[in-house]
Amino acid sequence: MAKKSMLSKDKKERMISEIRTYFLSEREEELGDLAAALLLDFIEEKLGPEFYNQGLMDSYILMKDRVEDIMSLEKP
Repeated sequence: MAKKSMLSKDKKERMISEIRTYFLSEREEELGDLAAALLLDFIEEKLGPEFYNQGLMDSYILMKDRVEDIMSLEKP
């Protein structure tokens, strides 16, 4: 059973439109709404966690660097 989408209806509709536009312009294939929605569901379920985890790691590194900057202000 697929997980419930974290995307709002509006965002999902925009992304489906972008997928359809991409397939038409880059591959000269007309993709229907259902096919584009299924592709988006696949990307969200299977690939989304990788993007999410990378975002977490990027945020962690940024915050760690900022904390080190703050700690360098410590007075003897």
